[in-house]
Amino acid sequence: MKILITGCKGLIGSSLKRKLIELGVDVLGHDINCDIVDSDYGDILDENGLYEKVCQVDGIVHLAGVSRVIFGERYPKKCWEANVNGTQNVVDTAQNSKKKPWIIYASSREVYGQQESLPVSESAPFSPVNIYGESKIKAEQIVENARKGGIHTSIVRFSNVFGSVMDHEDRVIPAFCRAAAIGSTIRVEGHENLFDFTYLDDVIHGLIPLITCMVQGLQMPPIHYTSGKASSLGEVAQIAREASVHDIEIIEGTPRSFDVSKFCGDTNRALKLLNWQTAVSITEGMHRLINQYSFHLNESVQENILIPA
Repeated sequence: MKILITGCKGLIGSSLKRKLIELGVDVLGHDINCDIVDSDYGDILDENGLYEKVCQVDGIVHLAGVSRVIFGERYPKKCWEANVNGTQNVVDTAQNSKKKPWIIYASSREVYGQQESLPVSESAPFSPVNIYGESKIKAEQIVENARKGGIHTSIVRFSNVFGSVMDHEDRVIPAFCRAAAIGSTIRVEGHENLFDFTYLDDVIHGLIPLITCMVQGLQMPPIHYTSGKASSLGEVAQIAREASVHDIEIIEGTPRSFDVSKFCGDTNRALKLLNWQTAVSITEGMHRLINQYSFHLNESVQENILIPA
């Protein structure tokens, strides 16, 4: 079995690639953020380059694209091109390949927008509040059409995945945990905003049984990879403060107008179909990430120390 991971350099993609290789799976990567001489380099907007890899594989985990709401707001055209046109290219190359590889598509809680009732089920109506959410809905429609055309597909929806120092430092949990590690100020943009934060290792452990199902020829309805437990930004800021050895100051910022202010995902479907649920709490996950930052930053300091001749 050979699997292609688009977005293999990202937070989820890099961890999933390592895990699949550990399990003995032959993995190809495809990511524009890889070095151009790396075999994993590739742009999903380059259909010819993508097709060369798709023809070799039995399945695709499609993670590539603009991955953050704020990036979508700054670069709406790029967001649409990457998330929509890029997904169309993945689907087209799969349909044109002799192997007709299955596709797992990584979507987002952003498709739901601002829901009044929590937790939100996978059948809740779409109501995006930003271009990122709109692009994810369109990409999901492309994947659903591929299923109707004979390609085995599954859609997963992530929510605030965290757990690695290789993540974007300005995302909420990484920013709070890094601040706790180095002793800097935590800025909370919306103290009462509620989110379903999901630890990275849990997400990877959940993707493996879904991949197994796809290998066996089974298709799934859209599935949440969420904890089912909502935490406010004020609460997670306090977790970071209490975990720090420093005296951390927490200041209040202004919530962003293009963000959803509350979300919690219903986890019943994932439990029923995949026997999956999260094992790492938000508190435990943040403690782990703070320790990662402390170790990582200490290593960086040690590397920069000049030893006299």
